[in-house]
Amino acid sequence: MVSYSLAVDIGGTFTDAVLRGSDGSLVVDKTLTTHHDLLEGFFRSVDLTLAKAGLGAPAIDGVVVHATTVVTNALIERKGPPTALITTRGFRDVLPIRNEHRYEMYDPQIEFAPPLIPRELTFEIDERVLADGEVLKDVEPAQVEALIPALRAANVASVAICLINAYRNGANEQRVAEVLRAKAPDLYLSLSSGVAPQIREYPRASTTAINAYTTPITEPYLRGLASGLSKAQVANRPLIMLSSGGVIGAEVAGRNPVRMIESGPAAGALAAAYFAERLGLDRLMSFDMGGTTAKACLIEGRKPLVTGMLEVDRKYRFCEGSGMPLTIPSIDMIEIGAGGGSIAYVDDLGLLKVGPESAGSEPGPACYGRGGMRPTVTDADLLLGLLDADNFLGGDMPLDERAAERAMDVLAAELGVSRDAATSGIYRIVAEAMAGAARAHATDRGVDHRGLPLLAFGGAGPVHACAVGELLQSAAVIFPPRASVLSAFGALVTPVRLDLVRSALGRLDGLDWDEVRRLVAEMTDEATAALSEAGSPAGGVRLKVGADLRYAGQQNEVGVTFEDDPVSARDAEAIRRVFEDAYFAQYGVNPSHVPIEVVSWRLTAEGPEDRVHAAGPSGAGEGRPIREVAVPLWPTAGPAKVFARPSLGRGQRLEGPALVEERETTIVLPPGWSATVDDAGCITAKRSA
Repeated sequence: MVSYSLAVDIGGTFTDAVLRGSDGSLVVDKTLTTHHDLLEGFFRSVDLTLAKAGLGAPAIDGVVVHATTVVTNALIERKGPPTALITTRGFRDVLPIRNEHRYEMYDPQIEFAPPLIPRELTFEIDERVLADGEVLKDVEPAQVEALIPALRAANVASVAICLINAYRNGANEQRVAEVLRAKAPDLYLSLSSGVAPQIREYPRASTTAINAYTTPITEPYLRGLASGLSKAQVANRPLIMLSSGGVIGAEVAGRNPVRMIESGPAAGALAAAYFAERLGLDRLMSFDMGGTTAKACLIEGRKPLVTGMLEVDRKYRFCEGSGMPLTIPSIDMIEIGAGGGSIAYVDDLGLLKVGPESAGSEPGPACYGRGGMRPTVTDADLLLGLLDADNFLGGDMPLDERAAERAMDVLAAELGVSRDAATSGIYRIVAEAMAGAARAHATDRGVDHRGLPLLAFGGAGPVHACAVGELLQSAAVIFPPRASVLSAFGALVTPVRLDLVRSALGRLDGLDWDEVRRLVAEMTDEATAALSEAGSPAGGVRLKVGADLRYAGQQNEVGVTFEDDPVSARDAEAIRRVFEDAYFAQYGVNPSHVPIEVVSWRLTAEGPEDRVHAAGPSGAGEGRPIREVAVPLWPTAGPAKVFARPSLGRGQRLEGPALVEERETTIVLPPGWSATVDDAGCITAKRSA
């Protein structure tokens, strides 16, 4: 009997579903994201996929994994309920003061996104925990009770509790929570000592505030998801994709929505790591371009890089420091340039610009015929001949070429150029912007991007990948099977996983090993319980210890993971070696005469890996061109031959210019490029010698 697992990834434009059988078979489909009710699009994509497979929902007897934008949407749109913050007296302005850093040093008009929790909903109480965790002043329950009328008057639904030094001792936060649970049990509560037990007051307060703001949205959403799957007679409860690159039970995820911020992009990075393992590549760069944004992630040692800090809702999308920080483990990626729905326009200097504003799914690009009037990247791709208007989503969603022409003609007139020049300009600008951002991302991490293979996926990724790869000097551009829905596929090939962190500042040469072992044991118990709730057997859980370290006097840390457990062995020298190697790789120097500080300890807990591979191409046939099209991008290269990807067999070689069409995307092979199909079903393109 074949067992079936399901993954659904909700993006800014499309909702993708992947049904995978234990025999390696894959059935996929996608539908436009329904922003007014994300679950509507979720179940519509599931119904479409099951219908294509000829199965009913009860056939899904394996895991159900979900990657969603619900948390991101709530933050960007500011649609959360009134949320309050309770903090220590004297710290009422922690959110508006931020960290006093200016992300643009010489901009006199600098702006920051307003805090999620306004000052009038920030309340102070008299209490104090010292830096070493000693409770200097206990919480007075009467003070907490006195806040409840003000919370009720403001219709507060959720409360963030963030007291000074609670990362070292959360006893006073727990006392505040006990009073509120007893006197106002309907309130959602988020404690910084549980959400983000880390040093630095502003990032901890910001993380806790975001968690409190989104919990009243995510918990009902995930309950509705679980209820809908249960009504459909799906056997298992859903697992939720986390930003750190693992999946966990919906109950844990619902209580900690901050861990879901980069849910979908993280799944894509995990899919890239999956193919790195399958193709035997130690290093590559993933390139995920969807309908709204594009992302790049470095895969080193067949695993994505992970960072301990994330930023959301930036005032300026690509400017670090202009948003709200989150101190949660997250796959380290950069959001680069534009997606298929990104809008092209003429700026105040008369220059052509693309993005970051996106048409999304409502109304979408002009060619979607849903009321969009402004030209987008997808409109340009269509008019360049790279997309087939009658075969978009296999013909289920025909594109309106005339509407795209009308929108592009307005832009071309503003620029004073022809329609072909405007469309070609959009294509090239998008490639330059994404390649430039990817270069900076790699360089900042001490990685030479030149020669790295580029794994391209997402609905628009294969259309633009060779142009980006050429600018990045990539050794090859790899197009995996089902590239358009690869993020959803990635959610199926990642193990159950949870990443935890605890701050405990101390010199490496004078560590309190008993305290460190206590922190690691505490994280181990929490992680094991969470993985057990997600269905992972305790005996199959793999644990890895890591740490954030710095040279004394520095502000920023370098995160490392230890192959062996130096905590049990109390091996400070092993920690020193790993840190100094990582520091040198990033900065090219080691001030080894300076003492080393440990800022935080980390723990990664993973369940068993999934070893089921997706089926490759069916045979070794020689697919023939189905037609030829003229592409204005290459006016002297002659028409491009068009192939249907399912017709291509193992070992087949293609010469550019060529287009390879799938139901959900198109691979663009420019002149001077050639490609071959391998045994895993991947198409690997390289510049011809």
